[in-house]
Amino acid sequence: MALRDIKPTRSELINLKRRIALSERGYKILKMKRDGLIIEFFKVLEEAKDSKSELAEKYERAIQMIAFADTVEGSIGVKSAALSVHEVPNIALASKNIMGVVVPEIESSKVKKNLVDRGYGLLGTTSAIDEAASAYEDLVESIIESAEIETTMKKLLDEIESTKRRVNALEFKVIPELTEARDFIKMRLDEMEREELFRLKKIKARNA
Repeated sequence: MALRDIKPTRSELINLKRRIALSERGYKILKMKRDGLIIEFFKVLEEAKDSKSELAEKYERAIQMIAFADTVEGSIGVKSAALSVHEVPNIALASKNIMGVVVPEIESSKVKKNLVDRGYGLLGTTSAIDEAASAYEDLVESIIESAEIETTMKKLLDEIESTKRRVNALEFKVIPELTEARDFIKMRLDEMEREELFRLKKIKARNA
């Protein structure tokens, strides 16, 4: 189709300008969201580093304590104490919102127990069992905390990538294409106005 055959209207130009304005506004909002999510991600990343270090320390201590208890009580004594525990930790999964991203919030109870609630007889065991039980309770709490942080990191990272793709699409594809279309329509409307003006002048000259 020849350029002369394309005859856009003023309303098309106005609609394009509105779409560009909306796209630019959306671009700014998404860019702010992306930057905010990145800041939140690095905050959680610092928590993850601390959590990972703490988890490793508690794991090492739990291994040491169970080995010590096994030496003092014997494997049968340790298994007997473990099997006597009837109450298991209660874990409830809630959620919280970080800049529009729903992330998990794990709530746990009955992880840390006192000596009576652990179920094994106090008279038939030594403090080695108590130390081992306490070390593993600490480890379980740390695992739950780490699971929440790791899942939060993954969800934030997924949202950052999604937002980044939308920002790039607006910046490098949608807005440039709309701008190019606007400029073309404006140019064509200006040409049509000049052609109409020229036509009217010719008519006026003939009738003079």
